[in-house]
Amino acid sequence: MTTPTTDRSITETGRTTAGDTPGTEGGGMAWAPPLGANVGSGGVRFGVWAPEADRIDVRIEGDGGPTTHPMTRAGDGTWDVTVPGIGAGARYRFVLGGQGDGFPDPYSRSQPDGVHGASEVIDPATFAWTDSDWPGLSADGQVIYEVHVGTMTPEGTFAALAGQLPELKRLGVTVIELMPVAQSSGRWNWGYDGVDLFAPNHAYGRPDDLRRLVDTAHGLGLGVILDVVYNHFGPEGNYLRAFSEDYFTDRHMSPWGEGINYDGPGHERVRELAISNALAWVAEYHMDGFRLDATDAIIDDSPVHLVAELTARAREIAAPRGIVVYAEDARNDVSRIRPVDKGGEGLDGVWADDFHHEVR
Repeated sequence: MTTPTTDRSITETGRTTAGDTPGTEGGGMAWAPPLGANVGSGGVRFGVWAPEADRIDVRIEGDGGPTTHPMTRAGDGTWDVTVPGIGAGARYRFVLGGQGDGFPDPYSRSQPDGVHGASEVIDPATFAWTDSDWPGLSADGQVIYEVHVGTMTPEGTFAALAGQLPELKRLGVTVIELMPVAQSSGRWNWGYDGVDLFAPNHAYGRPDDLRRLVDTAHGLGLGVILDVVYNHFGPEGNYLRAFSEDYFTDRHMSPWGEGINYDGPGHERVRELAISNALAWVAEYHMDGFRLDATDAIIDDSPVHLVAELTARAREIAAPRGIVVYAEDARNDVSRIRPVDKGGEGLDGVWADDFHHEVR
């Protein structure tokens, strides 16, 4: 398959590691997001994009009170600082303009107190994967079982769901599809109001609990794909506008919230957020692919659509493992599944919405 070409000046930075952060075990390449909090040998490197800000500090919470560390601005509107002497488990916020208590990290890997709380530094390299022999997935012959983590078991957790995997295997399921797990507001949520895209919902357990769920599934011969939402952000806890107005646009509308700026001025870092999120699920959680929510509402007039670029980059980061990518598209647009070299976007399938509306 021909990989779509695009400006990689932003997205390629997501392949670098922070300090001596090791790569994933059992498939995938060494990868760390270009922004957020990344653990290295010298402490934790923090990065955030806020092009309109005149000052940003990272505030580290501690038993003796918070400590504040000024960040250095780069020419592309990003800010950066390495804080020594801290590691995984540290709680932090970004304070803009020296005012207020600060905001959660847009790249936060954990929000243990919910969408309004401090972000938590997570080191994904410390998880001991056992799935090195897992080959990944291809689209042929799969039996996919859609699961809502919060309602599948009485406990509503990743750990409890892992206990149900042998029964799903016995039923003939080959792949489980997790409904969206990105951090959203409230204890109960279908998942489509996510605002902290990199953080598994704390109501379901810790990030390592999700990794353990995937690792267990692979040990049983089950694939795991994830429902992801890149057409809007939820209404509560969405602090992106505090960092930049360029995250959103009034040129495109979404049925569920502000239009996301994937193709206007300042769009490069906005696209990067979505693409890096998909790469994180593959590299840091060993996900076997995605169901892309309502792709007809991902409005992007760029030469290469976000869906095509995201899919190609996710396949690259997963190699040599295979992943599958399906689109939900109310138009039933078959161009999504045509090969890129034939004018399509290279996905593996499109959800047949009309079918499931009729049979449910």
